[in-house]
Amino acid sequence: MGGKWLELLKEIAPPVTRAIAIFNPDTHSGQYWQTMEVAAPSLAVEFKRAPVRDVAGIESAVADLAREPNGGVVVMPDAFTLTHLELIVALTARHRLPSIYPFRVFTVNGGLLSYGIDHVDVYRRAASYVDRILRGEKPANLPVQAPTKFELIVNLKTARALGLDVPLFLQQRADEVIE
Repeated sequence: MGGKWLELLKEIAPPVTRAIAIFNPDTHSGQYWQTMEVAAPSLAVEFKRAPVRDVAGIESAVADLAREPNGGVVVMPDAFTLTHLELIVALTARHRLPSIYPFRVFTVNGGLLSYGIDHVDVYRRAASYVDRILRGEKPANLPVQAPTKFELIVNLKTARALGLDVPLFLQQRADEVIE
């Protein structure tokens, strides 16, 4: 998933040569680092982790990246970044930084694009587990299920504001395009 985020960021903003991943080290598990670090060189992107623990940290990380051209932001999936989604979206817009987010809600609120699990599908599948448990199956006997459905959302209004031409093939792949 981490490599896919960098790939999509590069597809929508080809000039990106530097990218940071905003995350809270107290709440983020770090499971995406390896794939991001492997993918970055093949995409000609210098990748760095940007650990933040508060609003000042978010502001500083985004401002530091914006000091030089061709930066991009990957917002990692955790409760901290979700809590601060409006600030993160506003800062990346103010600094004109292309950004990719893990959840649809970021893109609906003005973020450039998001790619992540389809939460409705996850909840729908969880309901069948609840049903099976209520019918007497032991939870320990049920297999762990990984997400199987992912969604790509592109915000064309934000792309225009950033001066980006979203490739047609990316728009066609998107599950939703926000005008």
